[in-house]
Amino acid sequence: MANSLIQDERIQRLNDQDVQNGQYVLYWMQQSQRAEYNHALEYAIQQANVLQQPVVVCFGLMAHYPESNLRHYTFMLEGLQETAQALHQRGIKWVMRYGTPDKIAGELGQQASLIVCDRAYLRFQCHWRQQVTQQATCPVIQIESDVVVPVETASIKADYAARTLRPRIHRHLDRFLLPLDPTPVAYPSLDLDLQGLDLSDLDAILSQLPLDRSVPAVSPLLEGGQGWPNKN
Repeated sequence: MANSLIQDERIQRLNDQDVQNGQYVLYWMQQSQRAEYNHALEYAIQQANVLQQPVVVCFGLMAHYPESNLRHYTFMLEGLQETAQALHQRGIKWVMRYGTPDKIAGELGQQASLIVCDRAYLRFQCHWRQQVTQQATCPVIQIESDVVVPVETASIKADYAARTLRPRIHRHLDRFLLPLDPTPVAYPSLDLDLQGLDLSDLDAILSQLPLDRSVPAVSPLLEGGQGWPNKN
């Protein structure tokens, strides 16, 4: 039997807005850059199916991510290229635009019935989520998908050593370490008229970004994506 369970502890509502009569459910992808085993994506699809609406996945490509360079961006975009292809195969529209993640999510969120985002912990990433939440006129739901056991479930305090945290995590493994099968998409979004960057030409996208080019890409020796490091 397929398992598409999203545990309650992974789900956090960030505002008190009501679901709107929008055109789609928006999954704002930022931290969990993948189409497989992504609780935020599966949650967005499940909610869209309930609302009888399509899902749109968006990504904001900012110019000045801290301490990044050409190698970082090339590797990331190669992985996102693969992610976009996987989403297309499931009938899901991928929209990537130049701009900070909160700006792009805010723009596309204006037409959304519901916004789903993945979780991050860095201060500036949390600030992006706060900005989107404050501007949104629909619910914003944050889903934890990058750890096996959500942090607050594992421990309510700062653990000073792995030997104190590890037993707390192991207590919950049976409930959280489960398969996550793809949720069938009931309402495809590929025909929606939403413009984004063409990921088939990564050189063109990279040429528009003021990146540190002193650290070159390592493609095709090593390419980003699910198959790294043996993609080829």
